[in-house]
Amino acid sequence: MLPWFKRKASDFFTPNDKEIIVAAIKNAELQTSGEVRVYIERDCQYPEPLKRAIELFEHLNMHQTDLRNGVLVYVAIKSRKLAIFGDVGIYEQVGKEFWEEQINKMVFHFNKNDYAEGIATIVEEVGKVLRKHFPYNEETDINELPDDIVFGN
Repeated sequence: MLPWFKRKASDFFTPNDKEIIVAAIKNAELQTSGEVRVYIERDCQYPEPLKRAIELFEHLNMHQTDLRNGVLVYVAIKSRKLAIFGDVGIYEQVGKEFWEEQINKMVFHFNKNDYAEGIATIVEEVGKVLRKHFPYNEETDINELPDDIVFGN
C-alpha cells in the first residue's frame, strides 16, 4: 500500500470513513434548508486555503442556493491545509469567530489522526447552526446539492 502522502485523495479514506462523512452531511441537512459539501484533495497550490475554498464553492455552484446558506468544508491532505467557507446568508448569522472555532476543532481531530471523525464533527456543528438560522420548511425546501464527498486531485 502507498504511504498516505502518495495516495489519491479518494484513497486516503476507507469506505467506512467515507460513510461517516456522508452520514454527517445528510444528518446536518435533515432539519435545515442549508447545504453542506465536503471537498477533499491532495494538494492546495494556494498560500491561503480559504481562497481555494472560495474558488471551489463557486465551481460547485454552491453560491446558487436560494437563501445563500451553503457551507463548504475544504481539506488538502498532503498540503495540510483546510478551510471552511460559508455563503453570505449563514456567514452573516454566525460571524468569523464561529468558522475559526470550527477550524480549531478540526485541527484538534486531525492532530490525533482522526480525519473522518474530525470532518464529520465539523459538518454536524455546521448543521446545528444552519438549523438554528435556516430551519427546514417541508413545503418549500429541497436538497439543492448532492450529499456526496467531492474528491479533487
